[in-house]
Amino acid sequence: MRILIIEDDKSLAETLRFQLEHSHFETDVCHDGEEGLHFIEQQSHDLILLDRMLPVLDGISVLKITREKNISTPIIFVTALGALNEKITGLDCGADDYLVKPFEFEELLARIRCILRRPPRWEGSKPLNFEDISYDVEQKKLCCGSLSCSLSAREGDLLEFFLRNPGQTIPRGSLLAKVWGPDAEVEDGNLDNYIYFLRRRLKSVKSSVNLKTVRGIGYQLEVSHV
Repeated sequence: MRILIIEDDKSLAETLRFQLEHSHFETDVCHDGEEGLHFIEQQSHDLILLDRMLPVLDGISVLKITREKNISTPIIFVTALGALNEKITGLDCGADDYLVKPFEFEELLARIRCILRRPPRWEGSKPLNFEDISYDVEQKKLCCGSLSCSLSAREGDLLEFFLRNPGQTIPRGSLLAKVWGPDAEVEDGNLDNYIYFLRRRLKSVKSSVNLKTVRGIGYQLEVSHV
């Protein structure tokens, strides 16, 4: 599981990094809102810890832009702004939880576990679109122009996760956890097999979209320029 920490207090950020990695999470750290948004747009994380009072771009702006881009990664505000109206604003803008500084790490860890146990928060059932493809989630139907094909349940869940995280490089561990479940005993080879199946499906409808292998990390849905 990978967590992004967006916190301008470098001492606190490094403390959180150390504690989370000691608790077997992988972490990325950045110290301003603009850099944090770049991380969010380029890489998939299982959860984001976001401060509100950030330089360059404040936390509320980062949250709003993230949700406007249909990126549904869970976000916990970790902030010194603890007034009731500030909590309400943060949650209404799309945060999944709100933790006021100072806090005990054990409480943060419990909140992280609680959020990661939840099923993915997919909103609505309208078709998902990316470049020249459209995917009907309910019917498990992939379309490109006049061509279409049906996907298996696992293929559909995998494609849906890619489509709900557009343009992001998604780590193998995140794919396994989100599609098979965080506690599922599944071999890496199963993921490779389903990536192969999805690539065949995309070719069968003559789409320009492909699943790019990002060496050492995972996969990214992209447009082929060949």
